[in-house]
Amino acid sequence: MASSTKYIFITGGVTSSLGKGIIAASLGKLLQARGLSVTIQKFDPYLNIDPGTLNPYEHGECYVTEDGAETDLDLGHYERFLNVATSQSNNITTGRIYNNVITKERKGEFLGKTVQVIPHITDEIKSNFYKLGQDGKYDVVITEIGGCVGDIESLPFIEAVRQARWDLGPGNFLVIHLTLIPYLKAAKELKTKPTQHSVKQLLEAGIQPDILVCRTEHPLPAEVKKKLALFCNVQLNSVIEAMDAESIYDVPLLMKKEKLDERVLSKLKLTSKSPLDLENWKDFLGRLKNPTQEVHIGLIGKYVSLPDSYKSIIESFTHAGAAVECKVNLTLISSEEINSDNYQTKLGDLDGILVAPGFGERGFEGKIQTVKYARENKVPFFGICLGMQVAVIEFARNVLGLQGANSTEMDPNTAFPVIALMEEQKKIDQMGGTMRLGSYACDLKKGSKAAVAYGKTKIQERHRHRYEFNNDYLDQLESKGLIASGKNPETGLVEIVEHKNHPWFVGVQFHPEYKSTVLNPQPLFVKFIQAAIDNKKV
Repeated sequence: MASSTKYIFITGGVTSSLGKGIIAASLGKLLQARGLSVTIQKFDPYLNIDPGTLNPYEHGECYVTEDGAETDLDLGHYERFLNVATSQSNNITTGRIYNNVITKERKGEFLGKTVQVIPHITDEIKSNFYKLGQDGKYDVVITEIGGCVGDIESLPFIEAVRQARWDLGPGNFLVIHLTLIPYLKAAKELKTKPTQHSVKQLLEAGIQPDILVCRTEHPLPAEVKKKLALFCNVQLNSVIEAMDAESIYDVPLLMKKEKLDERVLSKLKLTSKSPLDLENWKDFLGRLKNPTQEVHIGLIGKYVSLPDSYKSIIESFTHAGAAVECKVNLTLISSEEINSDNYQTKLGDLDGILVAPGFGERGFEGKIQTVKYARENKVPFFGICLGMQVAVIEFARNVLGLQGANSTEMDPNTAFPVIALMEEQKKIDQMGGTMRLGSYACDLKKGSKAAVAYGKTKIQERHRHRYEFNNDYLDQLESKGLIASGKNPETGLVEIVEHKNHPWFVGVQFHPEYKSTVLNPQPLFVKFIQAAIDNKKV
């Protein structure tokens, strides 16, 4: 390996959902704050090519990159923390690995050899480990291995990590193992045995972790750290305490306090390129934790029982709220539970309403009722993707009087298809990776709420949809006050609609939440929160 790039691998043990993605993003932030160029990638052990066909209840939200990759939600954390765009290369699944190898086998690239997990699958995994670091663009590549050590599906990845140590050589390779130290309330004792077993599994696979990061609800006493160091064969100062935090954005500072970045620099023989600078991050945290006002926003969607389904939207409210020093009290409301009898009770106390993205007709009429309420009662409204389409359909039905107006997604035979399948989608029969995906240009109408929010008239935003605004109805809708304030310059596709006679009523076909970061809060979210402040219920 000729590249000077250093590689860090983060594995997890004991249980899933410990926060490998947040630890990876936090370490990346600390290294970045020292002047190093960092990228983070996620290797997922499931057989799907990507999460694009997965129900959000299975895997949380599907995050979309600039280049149109449907990826794991952890890539959202990487972008939000590092303020650097990710790509298709930052998220690899077992499905993609096997697909690549089988495609090569069908082409005859293995010269008649028997194709096996070792070396062919592990070689493909390793080539993807190294891909982002090959051109020397990054000083450090952090690789998060999804799942838990010991999972059957993770075994090829763990073996590839073992082999990577020999490929890369000493000083270029580091393994951080994230584990859980449970607290037994009855015994009033922190237990290290699960971590010992987890590390033992790693050792059996040929990997000695260099650093242990220990998730815990209670501080780790010195004797517990010593025990972990002794039985897990790591240096005492490489046992890092990761206490539960008030906010994920506290974690970089907690890891700095525990000197995680210093241990990494020491082990990789790296030196900072500049003094550690976290002033912007601390400023953000200061505004986040000391709001001067608060608002109550309702997020109306169909996947609300799993908040991770709307992870980027929720985090966008955090970023934008801090920007205007406002605490956003977000209530997730199931659109299935909203109807013409109870909408006033469900929505009456909200200062602003966001109708979330989604697919299919479950909960659709509840969203229609929600938009009608927001429009008629002048409540600040923000519709994203399907939320924008619902706004168009509601307006067509209740203002234009086009009874039965709908999207052809919900009703293929509707007499008034104000939302219809995009032309290029009509011949597609494969669902995975075939939507309108990634970054597209949008021209904004001067003086519109969108143009005021962005402070410019040309923007780029990310998309994930199959259905679009039907321009056959544009003149009718605009004549009654629903204005197309943003359009794609090449196709004329309507990207943004606004209500002319409403304090703040904006629907967008794209997903603005994907580009919101700690240091660059999304402008539409900032203006929406400001509108909610102005509308605040006394």
